[in-house]
Amino acid sequence: MVFNTGAALLDAIVLAVVSREKEGTYGYRITQDVRMAIDVSESTLYPVLRRLQKDDCLEVYDMQFDGRNRRYYKVTDRGVAQLNLYRSEWKSYSEKISQLFEGGTTS
Repeated sequence: MVFNTGAALLDAIVLAVVSREKEGTYGYRITQDVRMAIDVSESTLYPVLRRLQKDDCLEVYDMQFDGRNRRYYKVTDRGVAQLNLYRSEWKSYSEKISQLFEGGTTS
């Protein structure tokens, strides 16, 4: 993708991906799902997960899988509220950009 992905957009994408799984999902799966939308490395994504956890948008828990711990992430109520705000903002933003790209009005 030729457009830069800012922190807020990354947060929104991660929250959207994690919110699809009611019981939460693990880091590698999140990375794979996010990569379906944007090109992002694990080294970029894990700080996003930590920031969202610190902001109480994600809760984290470990679970055994094939003899080792796997870290799972689950959206909190605060995370759902933040995701809803991002969705609203994205809809407005993307509609305005689409209008510009498609030669829409300037007012």
